[in-house]
Amino acid sequence: MTDEQHPDLGRLGPLRGVAEALSLFTILPGPYLNDIDRPLARRAITAFPWLGLCLGVVAGGIVALVLGLGAGPWLAGVLALGWLAGATGGFHLDGVADTADGLGSRAAPEKALMIMKKSDIGPMGVMSIVLVLLVDAAAVVSLAGTAGSGAWWRVAILVGLGPALARAAILLATMTEVPCARPGGFGSLVAGVTTPRSAAINLTVLGCVCALAGLVAGGWMWCLVTVSCAALTLLIARGWIHHLVRRLSGMTGDTFGSINEVTQMTFWVLTALTVAVVS
Repeated sequence: MTDEQHPDLGRLGPLRGVAEALSLFTILPGPYLNDIDRPLARRAITAFPWLGLCLGVVAGGIVALVLGLGAGPWLAGVLALGWLAGATGGFHLDGVADTADGLGSRAAPEKALMIMKKSDIGPMGVMSIVLVLLVDAAAVVSLAGTAGSGAWWRVAILVGLGPALARAAILLATMTEVPCARPGGFGSLVAGVTTPRSAAINLTVLGCVCALAGLVAGGWMWCLVTVSCAALTLLIARGWIHHLVRRLSGMTGDTFGSINEVTQMTFWVLTALTVAVVS
């Protein structure tokens, strides 16, 4: 896609990738993309963590509003999850279900990929979606109960970072050395588009954002908690990516959705456990 085809996008400068990621990975209003190519995919994936941060800010705002009104952490968590699922059209949750069905079949990679490609969802897929959403909501409830005075905005900050880290994990999954399991699918469009330099820059900046968010939330202790949990989360995400590549011989669009949801859940669980210990 050239700038002549979409001059308005060209004028967005550094925000162009965010606008393209908005159109590719959400159902929210965004620019119409009539020709999706590798350069566009590279820009969109590079901007993916920052799109996640934008989505997370809204989710955190929902949590802050509900907790601030005294309506309870379960409602706050469910509404925030509803926003994230609705904004993406359930794209990532569908990936969780399909990946669970493929892995749960214990079949050879070729057979597992065929199972994942089917439009229906099996029992493993249903259980995986239910468990992911329950654990996510329970983590928000736990944070609200252990974060101390002013919990509504502290919890909101931690919730807001989850979608950003989830999409940062996609940078690791789209590194040039990570293979694609199914050439020709949507996953093949973004597979291998992230260079080590691009990943390093984005992850470093995101780490600074996490540190600043922790400082704002509760000083140096919260800064340490946030950065440590973020680093451990991405390390666990790296392990999940390695397992998926070993088990399925590479990445697919479904596995990207699985990585996103598993990473988000991992960060929220780790922060909930850590805050409970240090509080």
